[in-house]
Amino acid sequence: MTVDLALQGITLPASLPEPAVREDAAALLGAAKLGDAELSLVLTDDPTIQALNAQWRGMDKPTDVLSFPQDDDVVLGDLVISVATAARQAAERDHGLRDEVRVLLVHGLLHLLGYDHETGPEDLREMAEAEARLMGRLGWKGRGLIAAAGDAA
Repeated sequence: MTVDLALQGITLPASLPEPAVREDAAALLGAAKLGDAELSLVLTDDPTIQALNAQWRGMDKPTDVLSFPQDDDVVLGDLVISVATAARQAAERDHGLRDEVRVLLVHGLLHLLGYDHETGPEDLREMAEAEARLMGRLGWKGRGLIAAAGDAA
């Protein structure tokens, strides 16, 4: 498994060391049984992810994670995570930044694999269950992004 990690417009805080992010992404690919897969991961700031969100989703605001799947069996696609948004969400959810980035990695990976929580209640349930399964398999703290968003609603 290969994880290509890039930082765009940011320096990572000490609470989120680059080797730990690589390790977490690789562990996630392993837990999802995607051992030969390649994943591109970009950690960035709010202005950059806002521009991507506006361009690709028509939503001119920052978001936490964007997924850009590839139509390839080996190259899964690109995940873009806003570290600033992740830090805010971590504070709101009372856990660390690394824990929140893990939640976003799981959520984004599931989108790359074809899950979509915005297409109906059954798909929402399936994706929430898949998030919980992967988080549990890895022993990671926190709840999946869908469950956490439901808590805030």
